[in-house]
Amino acid sequence: MTVPAIRVIAAAKRYGAVQALAGVDLDVAQGEFFGLLGPNGAGKTTLISALSGLVHVDSGTLEVMGYDVVADYRNARRQLGVVPQELVFDPFFSVRELLRIQSGYFGIRANDAWIDEILASLDLTAKADANMRTLSGGMKRRVLVAQALVHRPPVIVLDEPTAGVDVELRQGLWQFIRKLNRDGHTIVLTTHYLEEAETLCGRIAMLKAGRVVALDTTDNLLRRFATHSLRVRLARPELAGALGVALVDGGWAEFGLENYAELEPTLARLREAGAEVVEMTLGEADLERVFVEVMHRA
Repeated sequence: MTVPAIRVIAAAKRYGAVQALAGVDLDVAQGEFFGLLGPNGAGKTTLISALSGLVHVDSGTLEVMGYDVVADYRNARRQLGVVPQELVFDPFFSVRELLRIQSGYFGIRANDAWIDEILASLDLTAKADANMRTLSGGMKRRVLVAQALVHRPPVIVLDEPTAGVDVELRQGLWQFIRKLNRDGHTIVLTTHYLEEAETLCGRIAMLKAGRVVALDTTDNLLRRFATHSLRVRLARPELAGALGVALVDGGWAEFGLENYAELEPTLARLREAGAEVVEMTLGEADLERVFVEVMHRA
């Protein structure tokens, strides 16, 4: 039986009065591209820190590729590469020197061929001998990705990897991460760019106040929670109140539709109320709407 890439059982962690994790249960299969979403303070970073051994949970069990992160820390840490949210780097070394040092932490010598491949894949070859202090924020973030990959871990955790990264760098980064996933690496992504999660992740867990409040495939979440939206601009905006809807974004009346079959009855309501439609748009279901709905229900 294949072990999960990540297994979390009843993980709980408290910081004073704050319950950061409140009994999280989670399995991520090997080879998945998995999304971990939630508002600020939901517990995502605490969970990642616990998986990487930086934080010890008060109770529960966490495993990476079958290795307990406490009882078998050394093996568990070798299986995991973490790209942190913060730009943490040593300002006294070049990019290549930093990656060689990172290799040494895992007892890996003569790693230059793999380092060169990572640098090329992340478009960092030209910066290989540049001091870390001279790099832009986007380039520093790429170096953090390179550091996480230098020991060839089967599981890669990306904590807000594209925060502050421009569009071109972001596209290049995701192209490389997709390739890693196709090659068999398990990817766990946290992001506030929900369109990224919708495009990339096959399965998603949503956290709120330290608990998993939704866990399913991306397609199932979109089907279960998302609504389509019909937006109309009325010749007489005051009629929106009589129709039981509020005006949003400068005078649009918005109706939620569970499915397209509800479109004609909604338009019929407008006709019966004598509301003349000046302009109309129909929005597709998306993960942002799902997220808002799940957080509201939770």
